Amino acid sequence: MEEEEPVAAREPCPYRIVDDCGGAFAMGAIGGGLFHAFKGYRNSPPYGKIAGTMQAVRMNAPRVGGSFAIWGLCYSSFDCSLVAVRGKDDSWNSITAGFLTGGALAIRSGPAVALQSATFGGLILGLIEGVQVLASKYAHDSVSPIVETPELAPTPAGLGQLQNVPANPWAQEDVTSFDNKYGNNVGSDGQNPNNGGLPSPSF
Repeated sequence: MEEEEPVAAREPCPYRIVDDCGGAFAMGAIGGGLFHAFKGYRNSPPYGKIAGTMQAVRMNAPRVGGSFAIWGLCYSSFDCSLVAVRGKDDSWNSITAGFLTGGALAIRSGPAVALQSATFGGLILGLIEGVQVLASKYAHDSVSPIVETPELAPTPAGLGQLQNVPANPWAQEDVTSFDNKYGNNVGSDGQNPNNGGLPSPSF
């Protein structure tokens, strides 16, 4: 039976609780700081733009970061609990953890609001997990498999071009000329016509 691989590389439980909580706080603090900096600059009087921006960031960025940290803490706690109960780490754990987190954080507003918040949290996590799965599949399909070719025995450079070429063409031409003039150009009577009709010399 094949083991199911995790959807994304994450810290193992329970360390992922601290990791997600810290990451959520940083994301909320930075994002909330930028949002409230723009809002504070826009709502401040012309002579106090910088002071108004700094005050808005100082008052609202920690609050937004804390809200994100609480959400991340609850989400990771539910996720690790589901991993321990089900014995597997997959996308359904993340979606269910988002549903439970949304409902738990809105439970004080009543069952109807808690159910609505839980549904919204589950949908958001479902969209995130779906995008991650599609991105992973696209990245896997875009990588072409590497075809290994058998290695050929190394050959000397230019060996195929020099197989039919004599070692010294000039020496070959000289030997041919010598044979035609003195040695091998002999008629049926044993005489060489190129040597005045005399018998070919023997060496």
